[in-house]
Amino acid sequence: MAVRKVYGSLNSPATLKVLACLFEHDLDFEFISVNLKDGEHKRKPFLTMNPFGQVPVLEDGEFKQFESRAIIRCMAHEFGKKGQELIYWDGRKQAIVANWVDVEDHQFEPPALKLIYELVVKPKNSLAPDEGVVAEAEAKLAKVLDIYEVRLTKFKYLASDKYTIVDLLHLPNLQSLMGTPG
Repeated sequence: MAVRKVYGSLNSPATLKVLACLFEHDLDFEFISVNLKDGEHKRKPFLTMNPFGQVPVLEDGEFKQFESRAIIRCMAHEFGKKGQELIYWDGRKQAIVANWVDVEDHQFEPPALKLIYELVVKPKNSLAPDEGVVAEAEAKLAKVLDIYEVRLTKFKYLASDKYTIVDLLHLPNLQSLMGTPG
């Protein structure tokens, strides 16, 4: 049995980011499903692992970490394979990676999550999307993707010519968006 445990939900993009990183590093782990609909993440004992009541949480022996980007940074530093690191050790290069992690967090993910909610989650629950919200989120996301397109004319990946945590962080939301109508 794996010592490392991930508490989360397969419906959570944040959890999927952490799982992608675990698979990228070929790490053994046990997945423990947290029932979000039942509010399991808002009660003890879950709140003892993350007082903010959000998934995912990584537990590795005595070490517990919450917040997907923090978990991914930790794993990238701790388990990076020589020649396949998802981070840089050089301070300036790492600052560029951090920049684009922040862009994913503050610019890309908010409109992406709105679109996923409106175009994926609502229809699964027999609810109609709010076309106004969809139009606004599409416009915001289009601006971000235009910037990405310019960036990708200069580099193979968003942060550099090497695949990093920045690219990995985009995977779950991009996968969901690729399955939306339009």
